[in-house]
Amino acid sequence: MTTQPAPFSVLKPRQYYIHGVTQAGSTFRPSDWAERLAGAMSSFRPKGSAGGIGAYIGYSPYCVPQVIDGVKCVLVSDALRGIEPMAWDFVMNFARDNNLPVAEVCVLPAEQPATPGRPMLRPGP
Repeated sequence: MTTQPAPFSVLKPRQYYIHGVTQAGSTFRPSDWAERLAGAMSSFRPKGSAGGIGAYIGYSPYCVPQVIDGVKCVLVSDALRGIEPMAWDFVMNFARDNNLPVAEVCVLPAEQPATPGRPMLRPGP
């Protein structure tokens, strides 16, 4: 039995990491840059998410701060580009203007599990 590829609409959006060490090798400052960037994107949420007075305070699922191997990073979903292209441009321009590397998250097949907490990365856009 052959399997058909999933229709485009079912595929998960690609994800990218903005790495908190500059191209020159220095740790990016201020130390809370990842939280600030993700906080600026917190209003961009999936349709149907709670809003208004009943909404909780938190990060958007499209732009989330994380720490990988002791380095602050921001995980950015390509879905943000579809929701608000200007927000996507803002995040990518932030990385470019501050010489922060952007890498696409590489999802490994189930037969080759990744080391927990260490996603496979490849150069991004």
